[in-house]
Formats: sequence, C-alpha cells, structure tokens
Amino acid sequence: MPAVRFQNVSKVYSGARGPLRALDGVSFDIEHGEFFGLLGPNGAGKTTLISVLAGLARASGGSVTVMGHDVVADYPAARKSLGIVPQELVFDPFFSVRETLRIQSGYFGVRHNDAWIDELLAELGLSDKANANMRQLSGGMKRRVLVAQALVHRPPVIVLDEPTAGVDVELRQTLWQFISRLNQQGHTVLLTTHYLEEAEALCGRIAMLKQGRVVALDRTANLLAGTASTMLRFKTDAPLPPEVAAAARITGRIVQVKARDAAEVESVLGTLRAAGVKVEDLEIGRADLEDVFLEIMQGAAT
Repeated sequence: MPAVRFQNVSKVYSGARGPLRALDGVSFDIEHGEFFGLLGPNGAGKTTLISVLAGLARASGGSVTVMGHDVVADYPAARKSLGIVPQELVFDPFFSVRETLRIQSGYFGVRHNDAWIDELLAELGLSDKANANMRQLSGGMKRRVLVAQALVHRPPVIVLDEPTAGVDVELRQTLWQFISRLNQQGHTVLLTTHYLEEAEALCGRIAMLKQGRVVALDRTANLLAGTASTMLRFKTDAPLPPEVAAAARITGRIVQVKARDAAEVESVLGTLRAAGVKVEDLEIGRADLEDVFLEIMQGAAT
C-alpha cells in the first residue's frame, strides 16, 4: 500500500451556472519516502485535492487513503498520519509559540514532547521567539510556526501547500534544508508550489493538473528529457520579428526561445540579425521545469 493513494477522485460543486467539476477522475499513488510535486495553474484543482486529502472537503466520487487509512471511513488515523502546512496564515493570537505547539500536539494525543518542540524551534529559527505571542510575529515567522505545527506530532506524510509563497530567501533555504532532511529520514513529502525551480530541485516525481485532470505524471528527469533540449535566452529592448515572438516566452526584457538542435539555434539568431535586433547576455542552456510546464499546459486538451 502506498503512502498516499488517490483513486478516481472527483469533486463537483453546485454553481449558479450549473455544476462545477473541480476534480475529474484523479488517480495516482505517492510511494513511501517520495518527495512528490503537485503542479498546475490557478484553478487546476490542487487545493481541492489537498482539502479532500485532509478531510476538509468530501469527494463526490472515488477514494483517498493515507498510510492505508481511508480519509472518510478512518478519518482520525488518516489525519494523524498527515502534517499539513496550509497556504493561509491561520493562527490563534492568544498563545505563545511554545503554547501553540503544545496545544497542537494535544490535538493528536501527543504529550511530553518538549524535546521535539525545542528541536523544531531550533531548526526553523524560532528558538528566540518561543515565548513570544503569536500576534507579535512577522508574517515570515508565523509561516515558520505553521510548519512547526504541521510537524509537531511527527507525521509520516508531510503536505506543503505553497509553503514559501511570499517568504524571504532565508526561510526558503531553512525550510528546504529541514524538509529534505526529514525526507531522507523516511518521511513522505507532497509539495504544491508555483516556484517551479523548487519543484525541479526537490521532487523526484511530479503530477501536473489542468482543469481537474492529471495531464502529466512522471519522474522529473523524464519530464525534462521529453521537451525541447535547448533553450535560447537573451535580453533585448527591440521588438522581436513576428516568427520569433510567436514562439518565445517573454518576461520584461528577457526572451526565451526553445530550439531542438544547433541548426534551430542558428536559424533564430539569423532571424534576429536580419531584423536588426540587438541582443544582450545571450545564453544557450537546457530546458527547465517551467519550460516543460508551459509546454504541457499549452498542449493539454482544454
């Protein structure tokens, strides 16, 4: 039995214009000890799927299990097996950081775990805030407490829903070092993120959702190998020729164009020269996960 199993999961909401299908037959397994990525554009169904996993929403069809426990029929055991870091900063303003973690432990019947709480506080840079009231903390510090709350009962499966959205570089590095170490110790990790470079660096396998359906599911290396192997990157202030612009991804002054071989690279550069486009900081490199993601999302049936 895998650590997490989604089996033909569907979720339909009632709307003013009729039923809205947020999930449509989602099926995949996450094996024990995997660092698994769940990616997709806004509205793809990622948060809905995690809500079903956490027992916060009831699936319209299909089943979900965590460590062999059905999230509906055996909710207490399934939920105890999960540590969830939510997107939203949800906290109780009346308690200190240490009190918050002790209370969270109590929800899962865990007592006398001050040594583990101290370790969490140290690993997440919260030791000097242990006795501070939650409402006194900055947004980044509150985010660290949410991570500690998710881990305080030592769950075998850790779910990170956009954990680094809007946080500083230091926290991102601290968090990933700690989570990676827990993963190496055997914890299963499910990550959703819009920072695709994080998913590429951390996740051994990835599922991509679009409009409630799985449109890609493979090892990260295989996804990267399956797209254009070469990316041409440069900066310019000049308008691009239409044939280059149509194939390019443009972010401000940065232009990225995929090219499958050296001849295609030379063709693009020749077109730019002929149009009098001056380029700066020219780089030729391999495609990254963002390139793969955009290619799959654009190619997936709508």
